[in-house]
Amino acid sequence: MPDPVRSGRYEIPVLYEDNHLLVVVKPPNLPVQADRSGDDDLLSILKRYIGNKYQKPGAVYLGLVHRLDRPVGGVMVFARTSKAASRLSRAFAEHAQDKRYLAVLQGTLPGPRVLEDDLWKDPATGTVRVVPPDTPGAKHARLTTSPLCTRGGLTLAEVQLDTGRAHQIRVQHAHAGLPLWGDARYGGGRPGQQIALWAVSLSFEHPVRREPVHFAAKPPRTGAWAEFDDIIGAYEA
Repeated sequence: MPDPVRSGRYEIPVLYEDNHLLVVVKPPNLPVQADRSGDDDLLSILKRYIGNKYQKPGAVYLGLVHRLDRPVGGVMVFARTSKAASRLSRAFAEHAQDKRYLAVLQGTLPGPRVLEDDLWKDPATGTVRVVPPDTPGAKHARLTTSPLCTRGGLTLAEVQLDTGRAHQIRVQHAHAGLPLWGDARYGGGRPGQQIALWAVSLSFEHPVRREPVHFAAKPPRTGAWAEFDDIIGAYEA
């Protein structure tokens, strides 16, 4: 595995790198791209990394083909060429990939459930909520959530998305009465708690070689994750 990328207080593991792809583990609380906060962001950090490593003068190309919420960590892929970006963007838009998450839910999930809702994002606040299907601007959202273990009123669940809506996992679980531990916006998380949502694996067809690739990274064993340390350790991502 290549050496991690270091920037300030962040250490970003590199899972894979070739002429077409860069796959990394996004640290929690690092924005994926520049936002109004003015904080450093993952895309800019990785562009600097590519520029320095390969001594590329001027602007470095790195295509953003999917996103994770700022507080969420886990596996992300970036495209190093426009061709790879176009093909990956199409694959993500058509859900021709397998993205899996781990989440710690507040409450007991007795068995696998399919959650289907219509979601609407408030353009003024960025907050997403479940709305009636005929609401203008609403988008249908679907996911499958499966319990791995329940302890102390918490459930460690594996989540698989069928759609890719903003804040989907957080909003749909909260609406189902199973908010994510540490989610300050939708789950009553308290200051100092880190949301327990992690992009644990990503599988897709390599955009150039046209062969399946799979990448995985487990969450840190801190916060709510520590309650399920043995389960996470044995989990096949």
